Amino acid sequence: MSKLNQVKIPVTIDENGDMKLQGWQEEILNRMEYNWKLVREQDGLTKQSEKIMWIDFNEQGRGKSKYEEPAIGRSLIMSPFNDFFTWQTTTITEIVEQRDNYIKFKTQNSNYELFYIGDNSREQ
Repeated sequence: MSKLNQVKIPVTIDENGDMKLQGWQEEILNRMEYNWKLVREQDGLTKQSEKIMWIDFNEQGRGKSKYEEPAIGRSLIMSPFNDFFTWQTTTITEIVEQRDNYIKFKTQNSNYELFYIGDNSREQ
């Protein structure tokens, strides 16, 4: 019977009981570029990502199309765009307010505010 190699990741536990990375892992995370911040109104949950996309679904509940703009019936997905995405909302039921670099919207079960926090020189 062979032993499996296990990677050990050094962490510490802070005063709140949260795990914190040490060394190079923390350095990599600190270098990540966050351009978008999503805040859930009910509890203040905050998620950040480099990119976002809006998707809608087919009758089987699978992603059908992706979009650069929000609309009723679409869901927000925050990067990375793979099995480990940062966050996905349920579908939008109402857009409350929308302007450059900001949107406030309601979904099937939550209310959100999405802010662009990256370089303001990006194209609209």
